[in-house]
Amino acid sequence: MSSKKVVVVGVGALGSHVVQFMRNLDVHITVIDYDRVERKNVQSQFHAKGTVGKSKVAGLKQSMNFLFGTKVVTVPHMLTRENVDVLLKGSDLVIDCLDNAEARTIIQNYCRESSGYNSIPCLHGALDGAGSFGRVVWSPQFTIDQEPAVGTATCEDGRFLPFITITAAYLSRSAQIFLEENRTVGYTVHPSGASSL
Repeated sequence: MSSKKVVVVGVGALGSHVVQFMRNLDVHITVIDYDRVERKNVQSQFHAKGTVGKSKVAGLKQSMNFLFGTKVVTVPHMLTRENVDVLLKGSDLVIDCLDNAEARTIIQNYCRESSGYNSIPCLHGALDGAGSFGRVVWSPQFTIDQEPAVGTATCEDGRFLPFITITAAYLSRSAQIFLEENRTVGYTVHPSGASSL
């Protein structure tokens, strides 16, 4: 059986760690993100100091190849209504790691409506900016939150790195279970532990 195509949209705090945790799966990984690596990102994201200033997808590709010999396909563009079909068509699994309600909605709608009755499986990962909870939810059960209020704490100071990676590990595990066993398992993650949905 040929490798499945997994597309990870957003390779910041959650997405960058998800990609590294999926390196041993028999999948073709495509990463989509238009942003660049900033110095503050290195504290909580799987981006190296040497990639500061590069596009996040280019930096992640470099790190994955150098550290693990894992090849990823990169798309250094913003996902929009105009390009969503080109970027997601033919995916076996889409993993949404964005923090943008508008882009999440585009992904969710496309995956639900694609190919008529054969929708694309979509797994959403979300983090509370204050590090109090994380979510790993399959599209049928996922409700998109409104944008965070201005001044809401972010995950970029490194304080919540252990919690970020724990949530990313559950997200990766959920993807693995789906890809290997065709089962959908979701999680709610708290600093004190996790529970299945």
